[in-house]
Amino acid sequence: MLENRADQELSREQPGPRMPRVSTVLIIGAGDLGERFAAGLAAAGAVRRLVLVSRTGPAEAATMVASAHDVFVEPVACDAERPDDVADLLTRVAPDLVIQSAAGRGPWALAGRDDEAALAVGAAGFALRLPYQLPVPLAVMRAVRDTGYVGPVANVSLPDVTGPVLDRLGLAPTIGLGNVGMILLRARAALRAAGPDAELPLLRVLAHHAQLSAVMQAREPADQAARPQVWVGEPGHPADRLAYQAPPLAPSLRYNYVTAAAALPVLRALLPGAAPLRWSTPSPAGRPGGYPVRIDGGAVSLDLPRGVTPGEAVAFNEQMAHGDGVERIDDDGTVYFTAACREAIATLDPGLADPLPVGDLDARAARLDAALA
Repeated sequence: MLENRADQELSREQPGPRMPRVSTVLIIGAGDLGERFAAGLAAAGAVRRLVLVSRTGPAEAATMVASAHDVFVEPVACDAERPDDVADLLTRVAPDLVIQSAAGRGPWALAGRDDEAALAVGAAGFALRLPYQLPVPLAVMRAVRDTGYVGPVANVSLPDVTGPVLDRLGLAPTIGLGNVGMILLRARAALRAAGPDAELPLLRVLAHHAQLSAVMQAREPADQAARPQVWVGEPGHPADRLAYQAPPLAPSLRYNYVTAAAALPVLRALLPGAAPLRWSTPSPAGRPGGYPVRIDGGAVSLDLPRGVTPGEAVAFNEQMAHGDGVERIDDDGTVYFTAACREAIATLDPGLADPLPVGDLDARAARLDAALA
């Protein structure tokens, strides 16, 4: 739920002191990122109970976290694509926070492949892989609705696109994780390069997942309109080029290190008793792309600089979504792909870029599997 609290004086970007360990966190998906979230929350002393969920039960991940940190960790086997199973889990666990970190195929599934099919799907934009990214958060949010769970839900599965699809269905998670937050950290790293005593001002970032790869690799586009919007200080002085001034990082699973670092302040801020936080994070209340936000008492509100309206911010991210292959999203959640996306896979299987209704996710995932096989 978003509330306007612009008149409150909140802390800057750094989270506050450690909180009492009184919270239970449910992490759905215990892959590399889920494990990093669990370890980060445990190391911060922010929780007393972590419940890690995977299809087979993440015993090894749970043992690792419990061995390294003073926290109770419970591994659970659950098929998170089944809303009824997730609903039973929500009822039994009664978490203070749900983290959705599962997907049918992870974002690095095509890493290292240079065959024609993989190159075509990669060139089409990441939204073509929505059939892998959307089913689990869709099932989780249906379970949230069916159980009446009112706590925060944070989603890391392509939130810039899955968030607005779920919002059309009345199922938007509270907030997304990563992406624009990673761009925020890159801008902070550029400022910090001035020396160990460099003072970091407040930074706000408006950006879409489609812009992340160029930022991570420090590839600044010639077109200024294609850059993330970065503002420095409380008044919000434009400084878009900061996003590209940290040293380049080649694409690899190591990006998950930055994803987790960008997400953990948000996750801690969503827990009971947390200090307020000003940060940048994807899809607050199902909006497309990422925004500067304030988190206070579990409520999330936009934190745009003076002179930038919410409508302008949403329009910017809808335009940037074209880089992920998204032309538009209809009121029923159907996703329409761009001409560039359709062209990229025209010789592979043009039907992969047909309009994608939510009800066709399984069939489209099977078709995508066949094309990539």
